[in-house]
Amino acid sequence: MFINNTWYVAAWDREVGADGLFSRTIIGVPVLMYRDSEGRLVALEDRCCHRGAPLSVGRREGDCVRCMYHGLKFDPSGACVEAPAQGRIPPQARVRTFPVMERHRWIWIWMGDPERADPGLIPDTQWLDHPDWRSQDGYIHYDVNYLLIADNLLDFSHLPFVHPSTLGGSEDYASISPKVDRLPDGVRITRWTLNTEAPAFAKKVREWAGPVDRWNIYNFTLPGILLMDSGMAPAGAGAQDGKRDGAIEFRGCQALTPETATSTHYFFAHPHNFSIDQPEVTASIHQSVVAAFDEDRDIITAQQRSLSLAPDFKMVPLSIDAALSQFRWVVARRVEQEQQQAAASATGARPAQTAA
Repeated sequence: MFINNTWYVAAWDREVGADGLFSRTIIGVPVLMYRDSEGRLVALEDRCCHRGAPLSVGRREGDCVRCMYHGLKFDPSGACVEAPAQGRIPPQARVRTFPVMERHRWIWIWMGDPERADPGLIPDTQWLDHPDWRSQDGYIHYDVNYLLIADNLLDFSHLPFVHPSTLGGSEDYASISPKVDRLPDGVRITRWTLNTEAPAFAKKVREWAGPVDRWNIYNFTLPGILLMDSGMAPAGAGAQDGKRDGAIEFRGCQALTPETATSTHYFFAHPHNFSIDQPEVTASIHQSVVAAFDEDRDIITAQQRSLSLAPDFKMVPLSIDAALSQFRWVVARRVEQEQQQAAASATGARPAQTAA
């Protein structure tokens, strides 16, 4: 089950151009996106209300879209405004619309109750287009359940083993127990690895005279948003006390958007605030991240195949699983609350209160 009443990343802004139609499935629902004549985003269910044909294989007609099966035309509000051979268009002839917002180059969509779509709930990803930071756009499609990717992002102890030649660094990184704090909608993870070897991707963009102090501090919140302050500085330079002279810093922005129960959209960028006038540095960082995330996809896809063969398999929890266990609990709690609210609305009863 998926959370409905939350903002999901649906696309990078460049994916939905001034012309044409763009389709992407979000939590099992096909969504059609396009821009009207004034550049405003439109998001409709990508399924004609007549016979269920996808509107994305239709055509644009001004600010409307026409289904190319039987010719019904829909305006940006989802209403059918023309139906060939129909003297009267039934009022129920419409398709569902979704609140959609554009913030810092990510397009966000609200799949639940439109009345609850508060733009103030959209996470701050200002580094994606901030003039003092540089990054490249990233997208990977996974054929796995999104929670398996969330598990991976919530436990960085895998870095030296899955990413030994990219993001990982030395194996002492895996021996560090991070600090995990509960947030109302997720967790906050703080990990410091002192006097360690700089990882390969950092060596490509700067020479290091010796070991470094390395940090990863990030919030991982519903529905699957990772916002991270990370970097490294010469060992003993005081980075842990807030002194970041001589450091390299990043503000990772990552978003998991479930496509179906067994597939996921993964959006990411790794903004940096050094050498921003050197595009080759940005390209090097991006390529290292892409290579590492492909390594993640390989192991998580193998994990998904293994688990699909044993539906009753019980994972053995370890102490390093604290963050991912807490996040899965937050997800399950939110899904349960929405189910209770839906059931109460159907019966007119008041939903039961769930303890925090």
